[in-house]
Amino acid sequence: MKLNRYIDHTLLKPQATEEQIKQVCAEAKKYAFASVCVNAYYTSLVAKELEGTDVKTCVVVGFPLGATTQAVKAFETKEAIKDGAKEVDMVINIGALKDKKYDEVKEDIKAVVEAAAGQALVKVIFETCLLTDEEKIKACELSKEAGADFVKTSTGFSTGGATVEDIQLMRKTVGPDMGVKASGGVRTTEDATGVIEAGASRIGASAGIAIVEGLGDTGSDY
Repeated sequence: MKLNRYIDHTLLKPQATEEQIKQVCAEAKKYAFASVCVNAYYTSLVAKELEGTDVKTCVVVGFPLGATTQAVKAFETKEAIKDGAKEVDMVINIGALKDKKYDEVKEDIKAVVEAAAGQALVKVIFETCLLTDEEKIKACELSKEAGADFVKTSTGFSTGGATVEDIQLMRKTVGPDMGVKASGGVRTTEDATGVIEAGASRIGASAGIAIVEGLGDTGSDY
């Protein structure tokens, strides 16, 4: 199992500096991670740093609360792609899902999928720690109907991260072909292996090096 190819090497902390972003890019190139995941401000920088490699530029949208409008998320997506993003991780409107406004949630996701227009993969973040199992299942179904490429557990900024149980539930719901991304709290080789065995096809982590080197829990977060 090549753990490095599962990892979106992530730095989303608000205090992240340009130097730190460059360091993350250098690490991602060294370990041949799947992508580097950052806030939109750093899209151009990351795209430039990763130019000529197989490591993708991944950018978050509607992050971390998911409470911006469809138009704003679509605009963010278009701007990120223009600046070099090849993957977009968007947060659903969690309140709308809880209010059972399923058409609105689906249209919110669809707006980002259409803005990406085949130019970037779209991953849909649920914030599973805030949802019931019924809501997680519905979010999976809506994401699939809207044409997203992945479903994703968490932002890493709420009350909990990925669990094996949530990954199993999401994989069961979306089927074998759609991507499932575990993010938040995956910090060790054991954590990573556990979520992959549960059905994850991608892992969002700031502890990517510790995971592939088997260094144990670094205590890192996004």
